[in-house]
Amino acid sequence: MQGSEVKPGERVKDVRFTEDTMAVDLVDGRTIIVPLVCYPKLLDATTEQRRNWQISGAGYGLHWPDVDEDLSTEGLLRGAPAAPEPVQIRR
Repeated sequence: MQGSEVKPGERVKDVRFTEDTMAVDLVDGRTIIVPLVCYPKLLDATTEQRRNWQISGAGYGLHWPDVDEDLSTEGLLRGAPAAPEPVQIRR
């Protein structure tokens, strides 16, 4: 089994949104377009919250502090949806 190899071209260059998609431009010229339904926190976020993103993880990740969402270019390229929210147990 091979591990993931970090590729410099897979770093984030820009992020933009339509009503139902997110497009992530990579340094190597590719653009990843994903449906927002795969990322509920971003789907439910306001336009301003979506615009408030930061590059993280040495350029290979994205962070939205207003909605506490973190995504990686590796996961986006694999088509991985957002991790489910942990279940809160009421006591």
